[in-house]
Amino acid sequence: MKLVILITSNVENGLEVARRWQAAGAPGVTLIKSVGLYSLQQIIDEQHIELPMHSGRSMNSLMAHVLRGMEHTNHVILSVMSKAQVPTMLEEARAVMGDMTLPRHGVAFVVPLDEAIGVRNPDADS
Repeated sequence: MKLVILITSNVENGLEVARRWQAAGAPGVTLIKSVGLYSLQQIIDEQHIELPMHSGRSMNSLMAHVLRGMEHTNHVILSVMSKAQVPTMLEEARAVMGDMTLPRHGVAFVVPLDEAIGVRNPDADS
């Protein structure tokens, strides 16, 4: 089994990739809204945000304060699947996201799994 992960700041394209993975037979697809640390740091720097008086005066406190009010700007799309399904899912991602070697087109990677519990394995004997 493999874990395929796609991270993108283009939410509409991320949703399209998730739908395509599901249609292509991924056993399950999970979407998680997220914010990249770099984006968070840029907002703090550009807007010269100050911490409220009642907060601690650390950078972590400042980031947490800003994060609470931010809209999540990224999607992390996850799916555990058989090794044989991976090329199809990556091709579906490329079809939607375009050239992922270009900035802001998304990042995809595959992680080998030693064990997956509770995931339907299409390669397993019934």
